[in-house]
Amino acid sequence: MSKYPPLSRYETGAASARVRDQLARLRHRMRSEAILDEATARLAAELNIRPAEAAEQLTRRAQHSGLDLISVAKGVERPSEEPAKAPDVPEWVHSMLEAVHASAFYLTPIRDPAGRVVDFLIAAANRHARTVSGRTADELTGRRLLVASPGVASSGLLDDYLTVYETGESVHREPLEFVEVHDYLLWPATLSVRAARVDDGLLVSWRALDDEELLVSGWERAQRLAELGWGEWNLATRRALWTAQMYEMFGRDRAEGPLPLEELPATVVPEDLPVVEDELRSLLEYREAVETELRIQHRHGIRHLSMFSEPILDADGLPVKVRSLVQDVTRHRRRERALAVAHEQAHRQRERAEEERQVTLQLQNTILPIRRGLLQLPGLIVGVRYLPAEELGRLGGDWFKAGPIPDGRVLLAIGDAMGHGLTAASIMLQTRSGLTGLAYTGADSGRLTTWLNDLIVHSNEAITVTGTAIIGHFDPEDRSFRWTNAGHPAPILVRNGKAELVNGTPGMMLGAFDATEYATTHTPLETGDTLLLYTDGVIERRGQDVDTGLHALVQAAHHCVGEDPEAMIDCVLKRLGSEGAEDDVCVMAARVL
Repeated sequence: MSKYPPLSRYETGAASARVRDQLARLRHRMRSEAILDEATARLAAELNIRPAEAAEQLTRRAQHSGLDLISVAKGVERPSEEPAKAPDVPEWVHSMLEAVHASAFYLTPIRDPAGRVVDFLIAAANRHARTVSGRTADELTGRRLLVASPGVASSGLLDDYLTVYETGESVHREPLEFVEVHDYLLWPATLSVRAARVDDGLLVSWRALDDEELLVSGWERAQRLAELGWGEWNLATRRALWTAQMYEMFGRDRAEGPLPLEELPATVVPEDLPVVEDELRSLLEYREAVETELRIQHRHGIRHLSMFSEPILDADGLPVKVRSLVQDVTRHRRRERALAVAHEQAHRQRERAEEERQVTLQLQNTILPIRRGLLQLPGLIVGVRYLPAEELGRLGGDWFKAGPIPDGRVLLAIGDAMGHGLTAASIMLQTRSGLTGLAYTGADSGRLTTWLNDLIVHSNEAITVTGTAIIGHFDPEDRSFRWTNAGHPAPILVRNGKAELVNGTPGMMLGAFDATEYATTHTPLETGDTLLLYTDGVIERRGQDVDTGLHALVQAAHHCVGEDPEAMIDCVLKRLGSEGAEDDVCVMAARVL
């Protein structure tokens, strides 16, 4: 039996009422934020400006009208319910969308009169597409992204998409605490979001982490310290999630469900009532993480529970969830052992990270491709050239592979791991080494590329790792080149003194999405043909678009026809001025014998 007298109904009722009042004020603020976010998105779409500029415009309207900001926001008209006619997109875009087994959009840029990208149009969607608020592809295709999903602005996703479009570097955010806004309501969700640039648009996919994944994620965090319980309270929907240990620690029947947050004061001993009120005030009003130790009146006696709680904030700093890690510290030594283990694990992780950094640096210095050479291969003579960037910090992940495989074919591949420095070099090594092993299976280039993509995705799940490549096989028996393009610049074929780009089926860049299928293109070759493979450092220059660089490369190849592949590469690079380039330059010229 507890030695503490039970709290009176008045005391527990008053404490619960105070918490209930705090939650009511918080939900009122949530609705106000939803009104502002949705109005900002509508105004940005109406004026064709960015959300930050629309927010300033909304503030000025309130100042000039003398009305409060919420009233002005409510006056912003809803856009037409009928979406604009979606632009025609190539069939391969629809094929790529359907290859993604999650909600996915293909977005095209919307520009203002100055040429800035201010928003995106939902040009196409796959059959799985569904927003957090439940809207489907048919309701969204043809709409501006900001109108369809105002939450992309406040969550920072729109800024991420603009960065992906401008830089070409993919992004993966997981877990993302996303708050959708629709009809002046907030729809919180925890998402996994990926975005990659494809042609002149973005391929974006997302999925909501379900309750099971959220519970597993919380439990895994707890396991790193000790045997802990984990709970989450959604302040917008009033839904709560608990692990099994939480029910045991609070002496609560699972059939009752998790304890509502406002009822927490009723579970503690009288002396700890101020502590629990301070804890909830810190979380809900001051929006601070807090660590407390409470004495819970359990059916088996008093339990001492150590609680570490944190508010989950949306982009406006408004708490939308509360998460808690709870440990039964009745036996104090258990906590000391758990903390010691956690510190030791952290120390070992730091040591391993430093060792891995040193190993990566050594690998980059020893396994970069050869700078130049001439390779005699079955049916081919291949010239290669690798020019690293002059600055170490700009050293990229360009790579190539050329050599015979046991079935008599010749593997020809070239690629570029996105980024610069140590990360790019290690990704280059992983990609090149992985391809070398997979090539001996005898599979066609499409299957090899699919396997290589899966290898990159699943070997680097903690971060988003992307790259581009052309992977192909030359068959000396029929002089054919069967190849696959994974987001890489197209090859150039020089035949009878003329140079032109080789058309092939474009594919997704490596590492952007898992379970991606790649097609194989068949290109017949003739004796005397030269196939030019290259990385983007050859065609990209500051202040010059890629199309201009491609045209210059084709013209250079046209003027540099010759018997010697190495001489041809020298001529092409000289005409393009590639010495001292800001990015790595890698070129292969394969002449058919």
